[in-house]
Amino acid sequence: MTAQQNMHGLFDRTLTLPDTDARERLGRLVGMDDKIKRLSNVLSVLINPAGLKSWLGKHHADGAHLLDAVLRRPPLVVLCGDVGSGKTELAETIGDQVARQEKIDITLLPLSLSSRGQGRVGEMTQLITQAFEIAFAEATKCKPNKGIARGGVILLVDEADALAQSRESDQMHHEDRAGVNAFIRGIDRLASANLPVAVVMCTNRLGALDPAVRRRAADILVFNRPDDAQREQVLVQRLGPIGFGRTDIRALVAATGVRSNRDYGYTYSDLTQRLLPTIVLDAYPTGPIKPARAVELANSIEPTPPFKDA
Repeated sequence: MTAQQNMHGLFDRTLTLPDTDARERLGRLVGMDDKIKRLSNVLSVLINPAGLKSWLGKHHADGAHLLDAVLRRPPLVVLCGDVGSGKTELAETIGDQVARQEKIDITLLPLSLSSRGQGRVGEMTQLITQAFEIAFAEATKCKPNKGIARGGVILLVDEADALAQSRESDQMHHEDRAGVNAFIRGIDRLASANLPVAVVMCTNRLGALDPAVRRRAADILVFNRPDDAQREQVLVQRLGPIGFGRTDIRALVAATGVRSNRDYGYTYSDLTQRLLPTIVLDAYPTGPIKPARAVELANSIEPTPPFKDA
């Protein structure tokens, strides 16, 4: 089976960045400026360390020891947190900013959950190994020329706890253990090869990831539900242009936040994928959207319960 054939079965899709749609999606993320900057810088350095070397030479000529500390980390970043908190959306789009910042093309390889296979002995291990082989081969094509990467690869693993769960569990099947071992070997191989590649893992259950995987993470970013200010920013962005005033937005912020009968508010996806479409479709096609009705609808929708990391 060729690498190109494997690409279709192992990955949900492949995408070359920069990409206009990815840039627009990244720009719509609210309350994540710090995370966007942090993740973009981590991935930029992992994929194209020449930029960091140039920066150090300009600002800290005697900082070689700092360079070594940054570049010796494995090419792995973990995004963890509650459901609907924007982890996957950021992971799928951040490569656009990296590509533009470093002025290189980035290939995004989103690993499909079908990589768990059908339960046949050795299948998951083989599929994970193939995924890393493809990432390795794609990154090899982009090996630095005169110290500057000619491109880069991001291997995205969503719902990572399904593929890299802790081997400490007594109930863990031998095949699952072998799959985690293959995952760790893949990370270590990418690290030792010094290729322009990074692995981004998203999970709702950081505690479920194998300790050896967590130890290898160059960074772990924790995502929470939007607070009042962040929900307000989302709502102003979408509803302000159609006439919702400050009082209307604040009423919606209150309706989508912590209430007497629940200690959690809306997630980002509750706002953008449930509330806003409901508001629009409730008014369509008979008349305009009315703020009072929007608040009524917000009060009627139960937000997604928090994920319990048992």
